[in-house]
Amino acid sequence: MGRAFEYRKARKLKRWGNMSKTFTRIGKEITIAVKASGPDPANNPRLRALLQNARSENMPKDTVERAIKKATDKDAKDYKELTYEGYGPHGIAIFVEAATDNNTRTVANVRSYFTKHGGNLGTQGSLTFLFDHKAVLKIQAKPDVSLEDLELELIDCGVEELEADDEGAVVLTGAFEDYANIQKYLEENGYEILSTEFVRIPNDLKEVTPEQREGIEKLLEKLEEDDDVTQVFHNMKEEETEE
Repeated sequence: MGRAFEYRKARKLKRWGNMSKTFTRIGKEITIAVKASGPDPANNPRLRALLQNARSENMPKDTVERAIKKATDKDAKDYKELTYEGYGPHGIAIFVEAATDNNTRTVANVRSYFTKHGGNLGTQGSLTFLFDHKAVLKIQAKPDVSLEDLELELIDCGVEELEADDEGAVVLTGAFEDYANIQKYLEENGYEILSTEFVRIPNDLKEVTPEQREGIEKLLEKLEEDDDVTQVFHNMKEEETEE
């Protein structure tokens, strides 16, 4: 299996957070998307993707509609998407994505988490070379199109990896920059997009001892618990799990 598919599977098996955190994150992203390109999904590709994600996470329809309506209010909070990069204990690289209406608060919190758990926050861009930014789309397979034919069909629009998942769908991976092309092709050719996510896949994974892992995971948990943080990526190798 491809690197992106295995990485996504590992993250899914060990998923931080809970349903309310997921709904809050999607709600913030809806606000950002609506403020940027309007409340009509037909004219807003990012909003279309978020609505698909909301459905895949079983987010209630009225909650989604409230989020869109609230985002059009002139008094709605103005969230900005920001990234923070640093090293945790034992040299583990950590990439933090956030959506915040107060960068001063968020950076202070993130810095304090790193400091209190034996790490240090670096400068923006300092870890970019350690992670590949990827778009991952899950689509409904067409019974009359084989994986091989689908791969040939999608390669020209930027799809790099293609795998069938355990739920009978197909997971596509491409560069973050190619997402718009991939989305457009799928929509124009009748493929149902079930969900979309953007991940940062580490180029190299670092082995740690169980004792080291415990300290690193305390920092990761603290970051994930922050209301402003949307995603956390790292290059610590996941624990081996028995099938």
